Amino acid sequence: MTTDFYGVLGVERGASDAEIKRAYRGLARKYHPDVADDKVAAEAKFKQINEAYETLSDPQKRQHYDRFGQAAPAGAGYGPFGQADGFSDIFDMFFGARSTGAQPRSGPARGADLRYDLQITLEDAYRGIEREISFNHLGTCETCHGSGAKPGTQVVRCDRCSGSGVMRSVRQTPLGQFVTQTTCTKCGGEGQVVPTPCETCRGRGRIERARSMPVKIPAGVDDGSRIRIPGAGEAGARGGPTGDLYVYLTISPHARFRREGQELHVDVPLGFTQAALGAILSIEAIDGKYDLQVAAGTQSGATYRLRGRGMPSVRGAARGDLLVRVHVVVPTKLSRRERELLEEFARLGGDQFDERSFLERVKDAFSP
Repeated sequence: MTTDFYGVLGVERGASDAEIKRAYRGLARKYHPDVADDKVAAEAKFKQINEAYETLSDPQKRQHYDRFGQAAPAGAGYGPFGQADGFSDIFDMFFGARSTGAQPRSGPARGADLRYDLQITLEDAYRGIEREISFNHLGTCETCHGSGAKPGTQVVRCDRCSGSGVMRSVRQTPLGQFVTQTTCTKCGGEGQVVPTPCETCRGRGRIERARSMPVKIPAGVDDGSRIRIPGAGEAGARGGPTGDLYVYLTISPHARFRREGQELHVDVPLGFTQAALGAILSIEAIDGKYDLQVAAGTQSGATYRLRGRGMPSVRGAARGDLLVRVHVVVPTKLSRRERELLEEFARLGGDQFDERSFLERVKDAFSP
């Protein structure tokens, strides 16, 4: 009967390595024989979980499992007595002991990194701010200081695997000895067990707790920027180092400004007479108001640049610019006197324009 290793760990077939590892950790804690009520059933389940993890956590084993399942077809790099990758492996099977399977764990494990998504405004990104964030993480148990053992007791070496974290079985074959290694079902590959678990963390050495901390966001950050806070992630297992916290920033859309790198873009209306005669507009930039001189005869869609009125750089370089695009607004309602003046303007030739120049502008507007 073929076992669905993905189903055993409760993950999808396309799950990432991190998702597989996270699922394995949760199930290993749940079905560990030392903490389960039904130790016989838990031991069998624990063994199955370890077998699934050993296969799916190894890229080559996972690729083979995805393609062939648990069966080892002929010609797929597997011989009649187990894995044999290439000539050197076959040579080892003929003239020495061949060892496959789990490898013993090497010392303390680093804690997992954490991700925190934070949304800020464009004004926050311009000025730079400090925000207080709160999140849950696995921290070192203060009662046992991460050992998992009840105060006054100690962690001892696993007597089943002699502290190696793996179980070895030897088979005699016509080609010599064949050694298979599997993760120790008693210690879960740790090489040590906790005879008297800590009552606070139940032998895990870590507990989930809430944490709050300030995060400094420098001026000039862009959407998708990442801030790394060393040592603010989850506590490591078996006294390992703490992981890091990564704060990912999302800048909410602004009602007026559109950002492109360090440049800001804004659209402003321009009256019909202002465009014809020229005017001084009061432009509201992100850091205050500034006067903009609009030349006489300005056309709709013209863009003016206010230098140094854009976004700062996180590297301390010069600020970007503010690009102001004007849009000529044609009045929709006219008084009697306004109409008379415009009609007189038309009779004086005010509606005449260079058709060739206009067509060239239209062509330029639609050219790639």
